[in-house]
Amino acid sequence: MPVLRSIMSKVFARTAGFVLRSSGWKRSTVYANLRHVDGAEPREGSPLRISQPGTFYRTLICNLTRHAGEILFRFGSFKKLPRELSAYPCRIEGWNFALAEGSAPVLEKMRNGGIFLTAHFGNYEAIGPWLCRLGIPLVASYIPLRPAWLNRILDKRIRAVDGRPYGVDARTPREFLRLLDSKKLVCLLADQDSRIPSALDGEFLRRPVRNNPLPDFLLRHRPETPVFICWLEDCRGQFKTSSSCGQFKTSGARVLHAIELPRVSSTGGIMPAFNAWLESRIKENPALWYGWTHRRFYSKNPEIYLG
Repeated sequence: MPVLRSIMSKVFARTAGFVLRSSGWKRSTVYANLRHVDGAEPREGSPLRISQPGTFYRTLICNLTRHAGEILFRFGSFKKLPRELSAYPCRIEGWNFALAEGSAPVLEKMRNGGIFLTAHFGNYEAIGPWLCRLGIPLVASYIPLRPAWLNRILDKRIRAVDGRPYGVDARTPREFLRLLDSKKLVCLLADQDSRIPSALDGEFLRRPVRNNPLPDFLLRHRPETPVFICWLEDCRGQFKTSSSCGQFKTSGARVLHAIELPRVSSTGGIMPAFNAWLESRIKENPALWYGWTHRRFYSKNPEIYLG
């Protein structure tokens, strides 16, 4: 069965990738974002310059559909991972899994709850079941889908591990505070354009943006809450060659990274540190950030998406 699911995943990825590339799905948005970032004021350590947008777009779509195929047909592999941190690296259903150096103590601390920030980077959806299998009390807020029966399927069959759904429908900041008080690890995707009145001004990839205010709101009311970042890494789909791939990465392993952000002053907020982390990941492999398909800079520069 793992072999069959692997074949189905690859067939889906190739078919979906061909359809999306042929139809030009999100191409104009990706190109607009690339032009906007490329036109930023040069500084030392500038995150990236993409000189071949067509090749980049194809690589981005290939990565996206590959990860979508893994979610549809190989998601169960992540739900069979061992609980003990000492059990890694391991091999499950033909895949290698490992923890990045220094991540085990952070993951152990995450078992006591906190705030977990992540981004649309790599196969970010697969982080959820892996954390749950490690005994981490993860909760992730999702907007309910319609019709209701589809949402029930997602909650019970996709966003559930060992019979426990980790998706919640938290609608207000106070609900998130209650989750923190109950020692849950609250997951927040923090790399999208925020268009609500309370959004915070910031900078990302040398351009002005509007950031999600929820992380800083939670920290103002629960200042002792630890803040973590996790991401899932593999060395497939590289747009630029990285020299950081170790033994397990080059053999096709899924490597889970976990870090804890240092506490920040109430005036600075947590989002600059998060954006700096994401910029470093994008610099390593820009075609794994699927935020290129979003209108990340719309609130500050809506004109770049016209035409």
